[in-house]
Amino acid sequence: MNALWFATRSTGLMTLVLLTAVTVLGILTAGGWVHRHWPRLVTSGLHRNLSLLTVLFLGTHIATTVVDGYAPVGWLDAVVPFASPYKTLWLGLGAVAVDLVIALVATSLIRSRLPVRAWRGLHWTAYGAFGLAVLHGLGAGTDTGLDLALSLACLLAVAGTAAVRFGLTRTETYA
Repeated sequence: MNALWFATRSTGLMTLVLLTAVTVLGILTAGGWVHRHWPRLVTSGLHRNLSLLTVLFLGTHIATTVVDGYAPVGWLDAVVPFASPYKTLWLGLGAVAVDLVIALVATSLIRSRLPVRAWRGLHWTAYGAFGLAVLHGLGAGTDTGLDLALSLACLLAVAGTAAVRFGLTRTETYA
């Protein structure tokens, strides 16, 4: 195993952790979550900054995968679903997740020019990106024990936050 393999694995796992944090913060922000020690402005700013960090880790994950050369994965395989000859299904799911992330980033950059309902509707695809990223990691990852444990923890974090979010009204404050 070489340094690029470790870089690919670590950036993939870190991308999942960051994507989980971004999704949880997005749920909290959309739900109007406030706390006397954690104002909504902090949640929103952290969501935005972690989103940028997630995109950077995702780009590094893709770059190290392509440059490594262990698997026959090219640049287009990262964005064209199910085109890769290597683990076609799992890399295809990852490519769809990448495409959704690109759409989320692009629409967030032009958010002020979009109707609020359209932007919010497009932002719901974040759940799809998260779910597909989890499946991609489970199928394409090479350390099944770690992948399974981390994926389960990430799924529980998002599902738990979503359960709280959709079980409470928007105006409630968590103490």
